[in-house]
Amino acid sequence: MEVILASAFSALIIAITVFSMIKVLMIAYKRKELTYRKFITYVTAAAMTGLIVSSVLPFVYGKIYSLIT
Repeated sequence: MEVILASAFSALIIAITVFSMIKVLMIAYKRKELTYRKFITYVTAAAMTGLIVSSVLPFVYGKIYSLIT
C-alpha cells in the first residue's frame, strides 16, 4: 500500500514537471529560439523520460521498502 501511494505521488510530480517542460519548450518554439525538429525531439525526450521514470518507480520503491522492513 505504501509503495502504491508513494509511486502515485511521485508520478504526479513527474507529470507536472514534464508538462511544465513542454510549456517552456512551446514558448521557446514560438519565439523562434528552437527549430521544429529540436522542439519535437525535446518534447519527445521529456515525455519518454517521464514515462520511463514513472514506470520504474514502483519497483524501486518496493525494493527500498523491503530493505527498510
